[in-house]
Amino acid sequence: MDDLLIERRGLVGWIRLNRPPHNYFDEALIRGIAESCDSFRAEASCRAIVLASRGKAFCAGGLFSAEASRPTERTGDVSQLYEYARRVYACPIPIVAAIQGPATGGGFGLALVADFRVACPEARFWANFVKLGVHPGFGISHTLPALIGGQKAARLLLTGRRLGGEEAFQWGIVDELVSREELDDAAQRFAEEIAANAPLALVSVKETLRMGGVLAFGEIVKREWLEQRRLFGTEDHREGVRAVSERRGAVFRGR
Repeated sequence: MDDLLIERRGLVGWIRLNRPPHNYFDEALIRGIAESCDSFRAEASCRAIVLASRGKAFCAGGLFSAEASRPTERTGDVSQLYEYARRVYACPIPIVAAIQGPATGGGFGLALVADFRVACPEARFWANFVKLGVHPGFGISHTLPALIGGQKAARLLLTGRRLGGEEAFQWGIVDELVSREELDDAAQRFAEEIAANAPLALVSVKETLRMGGVLAFGEIVKREWLEQRRLFGTEDHREGVRAVSERRGAVFRGR
């Protein structure tokens, strides 16, 4: 099974995660998204991208296991994974994410590297890192405050609060809320509204809007990874992963 389904719909390129039901990511998957963005960039007739998923979840982030001290990956390491995430964030073609289910942890971060998010009420947005005793990652320490402001972002990142689709729309995380049945069509329409404009101007405007952000994103993910690497070795992280696996509240001891 291909982990990514790539297609063109007129002026819009589609990248669909295909690891149902949860669409856990690893370095190979994020590299594939980055390379697909690069390929669409090379096509003069592609003016917008939709990032979507098959399955129950949009993306459940990295796969944590009770036996491991860090998210399991099929290949590579997290630091390289985050470099591919930076490449997606820096893609000069506007990206619309179509969120049909939970976007959890790094999956929330993946949704935030897009320029816009179209979602349904069944979507969930959860920065659950502190519940796992680990630092946020995937650039979310930059993208979330940039989107909704520092105070609201701090509330989500420090409480581990989960937002449903309607609440995320109210918070400004979601740009358009539609039914799940309408999601793909709505994302296509959103992308087509962008793609109808002058392609050189679209690239120029997006690069201007993210000019400082790309540099900040790169620095933030370096800090995130250093802190994640440190916290992966703590008792609190192991307890957080066990607690999630056992569906109970964690007992953290600060060590």
